[in-house]
Amino acid sequence: MRQVLVTGASRGIGRAVALAFAEHGDRVAVHYATRRDDAEETLARLPGTGHVLVAGDLSEPQEAQRIVEDTAAGLGGIDVLVNNAAVAPSAGTRHSVADVSYADWQRIWHRMIDLNLLGAANLTYGVARHLIGRGAPGSIVNIGSRGAFRGEPEFPAYGASKAALHAFGQSMAVALAPHGIAVASVAPGFVATERQAAAMTGESGEALRGQSPFGRVGTPEEVAAAVLYLASPDAAWSSGTVLDLNGASYLRT
Repeated sequence: MRQVLVTGASRGIGRAVALAFAEHGDRVAVHYATRRDDAEETLARLPGTGHVLVAGDLSEPQEAQRIVEDTAAGLGGIDVLVNNAAVAPSAGTRHSVADVSYADWQRIWHRMIDLNLLGAANLTYGVARHLIGRGAPGSIVNIGSRGAFRGEPEFPAYGASKAALHAFGQSMAVALAPHGIAVASVAPGFVATERQAAAMTGESGEALRGQSPFGRVGTPEEVAAAVLYLASPDAAWSSGTVLDLNGASYLRT
């Protein structure tokens, strides 16, 4: 049994990841920022016992530190960190350079970098120090994005934050390997979460499904399965990898 912290686990990919670990017999800390009701629903769905809720705004450095401390206290330690929480593309975060004001450009860039990159970096620091202090092996998996490679013209800060997260994960893979800590990332394409339900209807849905030769989009469970594997001891030799999960909708070389 491992102790697992999943950030942004109130719904979507985070919820699916939390469920996958709990179904595997692990104890899970379900992190949320504002969606307490959704986080409580995630917690209620987890099989097994000993799971906990952890709240906090990861864009605040002191909050990130406290989240690590609260999780370690609530679970009795941390063996796995899944950096999933992020400000995602939406109508409210669109910032095409030709259309957005400079004030909004600044605001959205800071918001995305503070959470998507620095929040993950600060949590990684805290969990890594916790593992090193225990002299214990562990795993860290980052949820990146296909957008880091193909570009996000209407959401450049999102693409940049995810590209930086991939690079950060590879740096940490090298830095933490001597301590027995593996670090990997996944780069999903479009995933059919609750938040994306509207986009999956009509012509926009057809276009999204048409991006993949499979004729569909990904599911949160498919991402969760990959995360569960990369966090396993069997995947330690994959440390440093960035695994594409996009149904061949974007092939990089």
